[in-house]
Amino acid sequence: MNFRLFAFAALLIGSVSMYSCIDPDQTQEVLLQRDKEAIEKYLQENSIASVKEYQEPIEGFYMFWQVSTQQERNALLRGDTVRVNYTGRLLNNKIFDTSLEQVARDNNIFNSARNYQPLRFPVGYGLTISGFEFAISMMHPGEKATVIFPSRLGYGNQANGEIPANSPLIFELELLEVKKGPNLNP
Repeated sequence: MNFRLFAFAALLIGSVSMYSCIDPDQTQEVLLQRDKEAIEKYLQENSIASVKEYQEPIEGFYMFWQVSTQQERNALLRGDTVRVNYTGRLLNNKIFDTSLEQVARDNNIFNSARNYQPLRFPVGYGLTISGFEFAISMMHPGEKATVIFPSRLGYGNQANGEIPANSPLIFELELLEVKKGPNLNP
């Protein structure tokens, strides 16, 4: 009996010691590299039509505008409220969420208890995942774009409903409206 207890304690201590030697930054770097490779493979296998593009390959962030107003940059400021239609997908093209009822019905994710309407949120308060908010910050009202980004700009190592942990994400976005916030932005 003492031998089993001793063996279990040694195994437990060894596991903890080995785990403590793992550098969390290195783990994040490994995950980012894996995500970037998966995103690059997706982009090679799936053509995304665009009239304008933005890429940050080092970060694994890609954005493709299907409709661009070609206006000068009118930056969103913290507190500005946006209204956005969106469809979220995984790299296997499985749709996990949308603000559009017909898209939900067509992809068997319709929920009759949900009110399908554009997402409305104030920018700069962390109410959405960072990759989503960053993409919106690069858009003007009336624009449509597809954005792809690594898991660290999404839900990271946390699973969220149909989204597995450490999943790169794709969003199709349509920025419908920007209402200037309490900062009294011009």
